[in-house]
Amino acid sequence: MNTYTVSELAELAGISVRTLHHYDEIGLLRPARVGDNRYRYYGEEELLRLQQILIQRELGLSLGEIGAVLDDPGFDRLQSLVKQRERLEAEAKRYRRMLKTIDRTIAKLKGEKAMKDQDLYSGVVSPQKQAEYEAWLIERHGENVRAEIDANKIKTQSMPSDELVGLMQELKQIEDALAEAMREGAPPQARSLDPLIVRHRDWVAATWSKPCAPGAYANLADLYESHPDFVARYETIAKGFGAWLPAAMRAWARRQGEGC
Repeated sequence: MNTYTVSELAELAGISVRTLHHYDEIGLLRPARVGDNRYRYYGEEELLRLQQILIQRELGLSLGEIGAVLDDPGFDRLQSLVKQRERLEAEAKRYRRMLKTIDRTIAKLKGEKAMKDQDLYSGVVSPQKQAEYEAWLIERHGENVRAEIDANKIKTQSMPSDELVGLMQELKQIEDALAEAMREGAPPQARSLDPLIVRHRDWVAATWSKPCAPGAYANLADLYESHPDFVARYETIAKGFGAWLPAAMRAWARRQGEGC
């Protein structure tokens, strides 16, 4: 049976030695044995468990949740892999649809090909992911949020396609400018950010069915900072942006006398 030291397994799996040490410390992935030289050694069972850990992490589970799943007496590795494959295949199909949607939209904007308005959104947001966002918001803020979600859906779905595309392009410009300000060293509390933050708040209001008051804008900052999908999105724009932007939003709201 092949066995691997911690450094060999780290290289094999494409993760850090520190990560494997952490998994050992929290009991998520113990080595098969520890040698007299105090080296950790991992065998096939540990390699398969590590594969599950990494897959489950990519699917959005926390380390605590992964540990509970893998240590459940009823856990079936083969069945889990089959279900994971089905889920990833469904996502792959959606990404293929999204690529086609992007290509068709590019052709539309270049004037090369017509496109139906409803086709703008094919594969862009999975119904499952949208439902997860909505359930998360309702659980966090109560049933009164449901009516606002429905109203916002109606508003965005009724927008002409060119207006919606323009809206998303404007958001990118605003976010890029804010991220650049962060990279240049502007603290999130800086008043010099006010013009950009106001543009961002106005953009949010344009997608809502009601005005975005400073207090509501501060609550939105809490959502951006606490939901892992939003954090991940902002971190792809710039490292640290996932925390910096909500802080800037709340700082502006406080200056208006209504924030948190």
